[in-house]
Amino acid sequence: SIPFQQSDQNRPRFVAVTTLEDVQAVRCAEFHPNGRIYAVGSNSKTFRICEYPSLSEIREDHSTYQPTVLFKRTKHHKGSIYCMAWSPAGDLIATGSNDKTVKLMRFNESQKQLEGQEMELTMHDGTVRDLCFLEDSSNKSSLLISGGAGDCKIYDKTVRFWDLRTRGCVNMVTPATSPGSRQGSPVAAVCVDPSGRLLVSGHEDSSCVLYDIRGNRPIQCFKPHSSDVRSIRFSPSAYYLLTAGYDNKLVLTDLQGDLTMPLPSVVVAQHTDKVISGRWHPVDFSFLSTSADKTATLWALPPI
Repeated sequence: SIPFQQSDQNRPRFVAVTTLEDVQAVRCAEFHPNGRIYAVGSNSKTFRICEYPSLSEIREDHSTYQPTVLFKRTKHHKGSIYCMAWSPAGDLIATGSNDKTVKLMRFNESQKQLEGQEMELTMHDGTVRDLCFLEDSSNKSSLLISGGAGDCKIYDKTVRFWDLRTRGCVNMVTPATSPGSRQGSPVAAVCVDPSGRLLVSGHEDSSCVLYDIRGNRPIQCFKPHSSDVRSIRFSPSAYYLLTAGYDNKLVLTDLQGDLTMPLPSVVVAQHTDKVISGRWHPVDFSFLSTSADKTATLWALPPI
């Protein structure tokens, strides 16, 4: 039921709209909440803010071009930029690195520039691998959550749910990736759908596990890739799942049917080396991917 199954010749396919080229692997890219710009972080320690292009003119025979870079900073960290996150209001951006620090910067939306003093946070004793902001509705503030190496517990075969008020682990899931056994594979990526009902995990053995959080039970394990799944994300509507793998592919899986049945999947984009991350645009049916082939590419569907 995917509307653009590749076997159907008359259907549009995702095209590479823009490609940003770097001198080293590009680990992370994140859309600003307003969807008009996105940030890119690379192993070359370079941080960029790029303009999101107009998609109205995109055709099947589109020629990929370089995005407009609005802001660029070299040597942003002392090491590779592993992860980044925008605050929900879009006025802050945080980056994490294997230099063990998190950098927090103010962003001026009208000027499209970083401004003021950056803050350096040094609570980690290893690589900072992931970051996210949480809106604390009780006092209208944002919380910055970071995770990484050090005690090395983050590279486990479990997914843990943490209560930030009690600071305790409130649930632990060990997704079984081998049929008929309780065996798992190290978790390389996780995501929860917008309703908070579904958890998906991507694993080093190329499998993905769909898990019912409220029922506390696995729904199914499926293998959309032939190598490590390094990124897994529900689309904003949660109708689709975008996975990125070390098999150089990005795969779209349709979640609109019966989730206990085999899920239709289609390869929607490809790089020439490992794909490290895939991120949906907040509104449009487009996504960003970053790869060890030293690029960050924006993909979109031509208007039908």
